[in-house]
Amino acid sequence: MSTHLTPLFAPEGVVVIGASRQSGKLGAAMARSLATFPGARALVNARRPQPGEGVYASVADAAAHTGGRLDLAVLCVPAAGCADALAEAAAAGCRAALVCAGGFGEAGAEGEAYAEALRRVAQDTGVRLLGPNTSGFFAPHLGLTASFVPAAGQLPAGDIAVVAASGGVNHALAFDLVAAGNGISLGVGLGAGLDVTAADVLEHLAGDGRTTAVALHLETVPDGPRLVAAVRLLAAVKPVVALVVGRTDVGDFARSHTGALATSWRTTRAALRQAGAVVVDDEREMVDALTALSRIQLRPHPDPGLGLVTAQAGPGLLIADRAGTDGIRMPELAAATQDAVRELLPPLTYQRNPVDTGRPAETFARVLAATATDPQVDLLAVYALTEPDSVDLASAAQDAGLGADSPAVVIVGGLPEDVAEQRARLHKAGIPALTGPASAANAVRALVAHARQRALPTEGAGQEATASVPTGPLDEDAAKTFLAELGIRTPERVACDTRAEAHYALHLLGGPVAVKVLDAAILHKTEIGGVHLGVRTPDELDAALDAIGPDRRYLVEAMAPPGVDLVLGVRRDPVFGPVVLAGLGGTAAEALADVAIRLAPLSAAEAAGMPGDLAARALLDGWRGGPKLDRAEFGRVVSALAAALAASPGTAEIEINPLRLTAHGLIALDAVIVPTASPAQDR
Repeated sequence: MSTHLTPLFAPEGVVVIGASRQSGKLGAAMARSLATFPGARALVNARRPQPGEGVYASVADAAAHTGGRLDLAVLCVPAAGCADALAEAAAAGCRAALVCAGGFGEAGAEGEAYAEALRRVAQDTGVRLLGPNTSGFFAPHLGLTASFVPAAGQLPAGDIAVVAASGGVNHALAFDLVAAGNGISLGVGLGAGLDVTAADVLEHLAGDGRTTAVALHLETVPDGPRLVAAVRLLAAVKPVVALVVGRTDVGDFARSHTGALATSWRTTRAALRQAGAVVVDDEREMVDALTALSRIQLRPHPDPGLGLVTAQAGPGLLIADRAGTDGIRMPELAAATQDAVRELLPPLTYQRNPVDTGRPAETFARVLAATATDPQVDLLAVYALTEPDSVDLASAAQDAGLGADSPAVVIVGGLPEDVAEQRARLHKAGIPALTGPASAANAVRALVAHARQRALPTEGAGQEATASVPTGPLDEDAAKTFLAELGIRTPERVACDTRAEAHYALHLLGGPVAVKVLDAAILHKTEIGGVHLGVRTPDELDAALDAIGPDRRYLVEAMAPPGVDLVLGVRRDPVFGPVVLAGLGGTAAEALADVAIRLAPLSAAEAAGMPGDLAARALLDGWRGGPKLDRAEFGRVVSALAAALAASPGTAEIEINPLRLTAHGLIALDAVIVPTASPAQDR
């Protein structure tokens, strides 16, 4: 086990600084919560010491009178006194601290000064600091409840850890997980994260043998690369289920389509998914996902098949419908499987997948076994009501051999007490039990997502670009010249300084052509009337040039064949560094926000999977006779663009919009390169 947070989460002894006997005080609540801790315990109250009752005037005095080392100091004092209290604790031998008080960075300049003083003491002493502004943490298997929420002391020990930005969310998720039949190995509310961050706790959990799955709740990310590295480390050995707050935050970076779309919420979710986490949309889905993933996982598979056995047709239809919406494959059962099932069920039921058994009979376990072992079924979902005079669901599941070697989720319906009894037995057998079609669908989606992520290519990042971006502002012609050096196709074109040169370009290229203003400072040419398409004659060219205006440079370019327009961009995210965005092109990009995001650099194989994230991916697969995307070509283009940004520290962003998919492949119709030092401005 990683040891750097052991004094915090597994201390030999705990001291409460600011302990109180007044019931409304934080120090009193924390002292009560810690009363059941079996290790060394001590209380400190400098104003009202009562040594005879175990309340000492200083940490040093408490340490001298306490058997066992006091590793953890729990600070229940106001913000103004926390730095001094931490220094005192460190001097007495404490190696970790929990700071519960608020009033730090969130409270303006004075609070920030308190935070800086606290940070400085932690750095100078090496004490690991959790908080401030958190309701604490708990480790039920140790009897350690460092929380001022009394009910946290009643949480049962188990194998799911919670790492939450908010102390309140930490407790709420833990209670919900327990209500779903799970136990908790560790629950942590990070609070302000002045020292210990989510990345620290995730790294600690990678070596925690008690924990089989981890809930990660995020509100902000102070260090994107560090978080990604920690998630990748942990996800390699146990499932991580992540919930990111901030869906409505569009961010401040909106200078181009790429910046406007790659919001902090989207980028964070994409980064976590790329690192191996299963990303969920809400806390209910998180609980369902963890209930399943803490007990079973599917083998790595790019497209796992789901089998469904239901004793009631209606709920089975709900589960199957949701699986289809989630893009989960439900294959028809093999002929041999159907033959086996046919011998076990009455002829009126549907038996190809889903398998509708009707009211369960004594053959139910054999139906489960036959369906689960079908060669196309990687995961089995089972739905039944609790009917004591029909079939014992938990026994049937075990008799069918369901569990870790034959992954299945069982959905139990019925009265709460009956459901709880069946769920407890199923969980004891290592079979995740859910209590409704929606929860089951959440669990299935998480299991399938986890299997798909583990099947993704693991080759290294993309090759370094053969060329770095030229220095200085680049207009569209120069940007496309650079793209050509990367092997990205562009239309034939002529950059023109005068109207006469534009007319010669029309003669040279023939019609129709696109006529554009050529100016590195203009990012969105269409918004100022700077783009005219389908120009065929000299008169039409003159009209286009008049509309663009005098004293301009022009780009005359051959019109591209029809196709599907995409947007492809790479930029430097302020939190995660270089990122790649791909989605629908043109104005639809911002209107629909149908985008895929990856951290860069990335390999061509990794990039080739990005179109699969798009809701509109069918448009790229020959929709109604249209062009079909060569995923390998797309991957090479994306990887080259990402590597170019990585090789060009003076470049903030490269965007191709649109990147058109044609019958002859991909072609870049417009390109913008924004330098880091002097961002371009629209005009």
